[in-house]
Amino acid sequence: MAGDNMLHAEVHQTEGLTFVARGPSNHWVVLDTSESGGGHGAGSNPMELLLMALGGCTGMDIVSILAKMKESYAGFRVELSGERAEEHPHRFTRIYVDYYLTSDSALTDNVVKAIRLSAQKYCSVGASLEPGVVLVNRYHIIRGTGEETGEVV
Repeated sequence: MAGDNMLHAEVHQTEGLTFVARGPSNHWVVLDTSESGGGHGAGSNPMELLLMALGGCTGMDIVSILAKMKESYAGFRVELSGERAEEHPHRFTRIYVDYYLTSDSALTDNVVKAIRLSAQKYCSVGASLEPGVVLVNRYHIIRGTGEETGEVV
């Protein structure tokens, strides 16, 4: 049954282990694996895309929340590292999400609050991964006086 809360995607094999996929936005994405894994190295592999999806989802949340808080910054990025199980299906067991914000004026409490709101309320990708995958959220605020870091629990 398709309803308003359903999301549809299609995935087509093009050659060997190379696939193209698209969703309702109608943008095509190439999926592949390395040549050593039997692919052509023509696109990101599915596990990379999962990390990218999480980073994009939470990143969009964070910049939107910081804008509402009227926090200014010169740069923002999210870096993700995933630990995978040794046995098949080699699923992610833990993902480290590191937020890097370059700002001399952003309040640490507001950055932590934005990350917490994304993790606990808004990021649908993160919510889809938990509780089976442990998400470790860490912030890095790069200031002219040095870097301030911490873990958001």
